[in-house]
Amino acid sequence: MTLFEDTIQARPFIKWVGGKTQLLDEVAKSLPRDFATRQHLTYVEPFVGGGAVMFWILQAYPNIEHAVINDINKELICTYQVIKENVEALISELTHIQQEYIPLNAEDRKSYFLSKRTRFNTKQADPVETAALFIFLNRTCFNGLYRVNSKGEFNVPHGKYANPRICDAENLRACSKVLHKVEILCGDFAETGRYAGPNTLFYFDPPYKPITDTSSFTSYAKEGFNDAEQIRLRDFCDQISKDKALFVASNSDPKDVNPKENFFDTIYNHFIIKRVSAARMINSDASGRGAVSELMISNVVNA
Repeated sequence: MTLFEDTIQARPFIKWVGGKTQLLDEVAKSLPRDFATRQHLTYVEPFVGGGAVMFWILQAYPNIEHAVINDINKELICTYQVIKENVEALISELTHIQQEYIPLNAEDRKSYFLSKRTRFNTKQADPVETAALFIFLNRTCFNGLYRVNSKGEFNVPHGKYANPRICDAENLRACSKVLHKVEILCGDFAETGRYAGPNTLFYFDPPYKPITDTSSFTSYAKEGFNDAEQIRLRDFCDQISKDKALFVASNSDPKDVNPKENFFDTIYNHFIIKRVSAARMINSDASGRGAVSELMISNVVNA
């Protein structure tokens, strides 16, 4: 049985490359055995992305009293804030967009998409419109990718979906309910270090290290996330571990392509490293899709 069972009401409101719905069982296995009975817990997710782990864990473990999410993507964080604070206005805006878009033919849909993408990239929309555009573009762009150019402009082309669900009002309201207990930040992941302590669990899902020449197909943010950033994240894990916080981190497994590549095995050699199976859903070459190995890195010794 998947951990997204019937009792879980709120699910990610966007499609997200690298989303962790398929790895929730592995995340659960990495938690402390007594996690469900611990009190005064804080959950921190510094790279929230689509929020699959966050939405699941806050509903599965009601003993989590406080949660903090963060991301460097301003438009994504704006969308989370609007869902938390003004969900009915967002639903109204998305319903209007859906009613305009769905009846169009393929050529007119593409034109409509491009006009909304241009509007989104002006960064002049108010928060509700920004959130609606973010969700619309995510639901109708190619493969649900999020990619920006060197100017920070969203540049994913139009997708070809027969009947995309642009406004899922029921799920948006469920997400809003969950987010009412969540503090929402926008900035560098290291800024969340102030929440580290004995009753804090961090989950890290950073931009993955590319393992092939063609796997870095997205630039999630114009700043990028290179090996130096991966090492800085490792240093951050060292820091919060000294503060007695627990963490679980996901990343790509370079050994899946090159058995001699020891980047993560070396920099995280003092932590627990597990290799788990995940599905690669996005690849321009169908032969490049299928099961791959990913890493689960943690300082939880009794999981």
